[in-house]
Amino acid sequence: MSAELPLASLFHALGDPSRLRILALVRSMELTVGEIALVLGQSQPRVSRHVRILAEAALVSRRKEGSWVFVEADRGQRETALRLLIDAAKDKRDRDVFQADATRLEAVRGERAEAAGRWFDRRAERWEQLRQLHAPDAQIEAALDTAVGSERIHTLVDVGTGTGRMIELFADRVDRAIGIDRSPDMLRVARVRLDEARIGHASLRQGDMTALPLPDASANLVILHLVLHFAHAPGAAVHEAARLLAPGGRLLVVDFAAHEREELRRLHGHQRLGFSDERIGGWLADCGLEQDTPIELPGRTLVIKIWTARRGAGRGRTEEAA
Repeated sequence: MSAELPLASLFHALGDPSRLRILALVRSMELTVGEIALVLGQSQPRVSRHVRILAEAALVSRRKEGSWVFVEADRGQRETALRLLIDAAKDKRDRDVFQADATRLEAVRGERAEAAGRWFDRRAERWEQLRQLHAPDAQIEAALDTAVGSERIHTLVDVGTGTGRMIELFADRVDRAIGIDRSPDMLRVARVRLDEARIGHASLRQGDMTALPLPDASANLVILHLVLHFAHAPGAAVHEAARLLAPGGRLLVVDFAAHEREELRRLHGHQRLGFSDERIGGWLADCGLEQDTPIELPGRTLVIKIWTARRGAGRGRTEEAA
């Protein structure tokens, strides 16, 4: 009886034209099964079967987000080696097929951008009204840039990623970025933004800030940027973010200082009217984190605070984020 060879299963997964085309597509960007079917001109069940075979060979990963299934390419050393092999082996006929798929993919990019733009435009006026109450975004981002520093970051997790701006801001100093948001609409906006910025080492996932879909000690930097005031249980969200920190990892909480603008509950859905240093500091201490001096950025009527804390050394190595 012949022995089973995992390597043979790998090349079996690659031994189909449709699966090679799918692999080429998701190397450039994360796609839904429906979007892949549209580019390939195939049915979704057929594409789903091909994706399943690729996933079983650990060439792609699948992630369900509501009624959609997103497909993402593996980004490890094996993917790099296979990409070089495929690029070296393909001839003109292969290149023509891949180029035709890439052209159709541009139409998918355009449809994504148009849908995201419509959703964003409906909310832009209300968001601009809120921005006028606090320090300019450029000032906040400059302070964050200083707080993070220039050291290389292996894994960044942006909790409540929204438009993906924090990932875009720090993309040049992280090896891997993961954005998490509960809203599928916001994730669609973020995907368009990161795709337009050609940030290929980031992935986006749907999830709640109090139940993050990542393992313990899987991040070196976790950011909660202007999202904690939306939380029904902000203390639980801070504890959940701290759970992700590897030894030496840092948590940045960016939010409003305590205020009395009650209308923000009605107009913008805020659950909490900012936070005091004592409240945030207590949660960070409960998580066993070493705190730094908060940074204060006054605005017209609201004050932005940046609370930073670090996980001390002594815990196990960083786990690879799932």
